[in-house]
Amino acid sequence: MQLEIFQVDAFSAEPFGGNPAAVIPLDHWLPDAVLQRIAEENNLSETAYFVRNGEAFDLRWFTPTVEVDLCGHATLASAYVLFEHLNEPAQVLRFNTRSGELRVTRQADGLLAMDFPARQPEVQPVPAGLLQALGLRQALAVYRSDDYVVVVDDPGLLDTLTPDFVALAGFDVRGIAVTAAGRGFDFVTRWFGPRVGVNEDPVTGSAHTSLAPIWAQRLGKQSLECEQGGARKGQLRCVLPGNGRVIISGRAALFMRGTVYL
Repeated sequence: MQLEIFQVDAFSAEPFGGNPAAVIPLDHWLPDAVLQRIAEENNLSETAYFVRNGEAFDLRWFTPTVEVDLCGHATLASAYVLFEHLNEPAQVLRFNTRSGELRVTRQADGLLAMDFPARQPEVQPVPAGLLQALGLRQALAVYRSDDYVVVVDDPGLLDTLTPDFVALAGFDVRGIAVTAAGRGFDFVTRWFGPRVGVNEDPVTGSAHTSLAPIWAQRLGKQSLECEQGGARKGQLRCVLPGNGRVIISGRAALFMRGTVYL
């Protein structure tokens, strides 16, 4: 069996930026164990698979170790492959996922806009050991959704983070985001997910379903320009239209196209 595979740098206009994802179009679903083994072999933070289902597509995402409920950058990468390389004529793509229907619109300025459900994280006391595991002394606030979101007062602190990934994997959340205002953006972030097999994700679209509501409230803005990453960075635009959704927009670039042999 031969499968076509694309490697796409999502949330970047050029290769070597943003967050790489593998995208594999399928005619029908393969066994879950095979999908997981391919993702493990790819060794990227996410491998996305989609199958056409009428006028929509069924979409799934796998890290090297688990299937996940929501992934932004691999959704963006999948839409980019359909629009730019598989000649999909629709202006709006509909994806059926474990997080419900997700829509991606091709905009006139070249951005791809993803319509995701917004999350409403709740402020909570700082969990014991969390700041120490991140290498931080203090935080302005800690929120929880499916991630912990740690807000700090200085964006420069993000450059100096030295997380203890073994300790972070012990927290019962998908991942941990550390975020601050400034540096030419409304906010900047780094995201760590050792519990799901990704020590650091360069750009995590799904995390912005929590980050955008937090910063919209803190800054009093509904349209936010964002950057995420450590040594490797990507850029996003988040808009909250007030209907319980968040529109996450970005660009993508093809790095590689090839064949998987099974």
